[in-house]
Amino acid sequence: MTVVLAAAGTGGHVYPALAIAEALIDRGVPAPDITVFGGDRMETEAVPTAGLGFASFDLPRLQRSLSPRNLTIPWRVWKTATAMRNAMRGLDTRVVVGMSGYATVPAALAADRAAIPFFVQEQNSSPGLAARFGARRARSTYLGLPGDSEDLPRSRVVGNPLRRPFREFDRDALRAAARERYGADPGTMVLGVLGGSLGAGVLNDMITQLVERWEGPPITVVHVAGPEAASDVAPVAAQSSLPWRCLSYEDRMEMFYAAADLIVCRAGAMTVSEAAATGTPAIFVPLERVGQQGNAAAMEMAGGAEVIAQADVALVPDTAARLLGSPAALTAMADAARAFGRPDAAGEIAAELLEVIDG
Repeated sequence: MTVVLAAAGTGGHVYPALAIAEALIDRGVPAPDITVFGGDRMETEAVPTAGLGFASFDLPRLQRSLSPRNLTIPWRVWKTATAMRNAMRGLDTRVVVGMSGYATVPAALAADRAAIPFFVQEQNSSPGLAARFGARRARSTYLGLPGDSEDLPRSRVVGNPLRRPFREFDRDALRAAARERYGADPGTMVLGVLGGSLGAGVLNDMITQLVERWEGPPITVVHVAGPEAASDVAPVAAQSSLPWRCLSYEDRMEMFYAAADLIVCRAGAMTVSEAAATGTPAIFVPLERVGQQGNAAAMEMAGGAEVIAQADVALVPDTAARLLGSPAALTAMADAARAFGRPDAAGEIAAELLEVIDG
């Protein structure tokens, strides 16, 4: 018996799949009975490291610009769907979950042709083409965030599947160790900045301006700048008048959230869900060309965040100073974010998948 999770390309698709797998394992499914169908990107390392089965397929990606390669996509998708169907049958697959993204389309076709129950998990407030395609063939579509995605058939908001450190997050238990991890000066508040994701150069540049013109309460800046930017940002941080810790990467993101009184970041679906689950107030600067506005707006409407358009990124320093200078505002935002969060989405999805398998 096998559960197949179709996830490829980026952490935004792969990590929610790993969270569902973790929840299935917690409920008694052996790790070898869970297989991820992916491509040739980060999933090739992340999935085997998690102890799960992995199968790689040719996964054609639609080119945003006009390209002759787009003309070959229908044939390649059909060919991949056939390969996936054969693999599903060989694994005695009982249920398939498409994690949105380009792995979902051939997986949906394969599951339909093999008569295997199919589900979709859409992370974003506004669904992509793959999720729209898959949802028409799915028994249910699990939504990470409210918004336009709620128009998908047989869909409901359950939250985005998060890994165990976020499902079991306890700020009070982690906070002292988290502040020590980053060398946060006593008596300062912590401003966390996530600058290591797609299109985050704007945020990495902004933080320099924020430090130079800071007029708010005493702060320590904890800045995850990303591997490419950290080598340029770290020397600037070292000469800063404010305590500014620059990291290229953080493998324990729960510590980042536990230390932070406020974060500044993009509005990827998983970042929004992590901020909500940890009750961390946020200033979101959505990356507009990939449709992050809806993700940010969902938490802003709940009261857990403020949203600043990229064109107005110069407003971030004053906004951060205002919020960090108002403990009451931060407390209200943290409470609203926590109420908005759905940290046990992975468990809810896993339980329903097992009902289908056992039924």
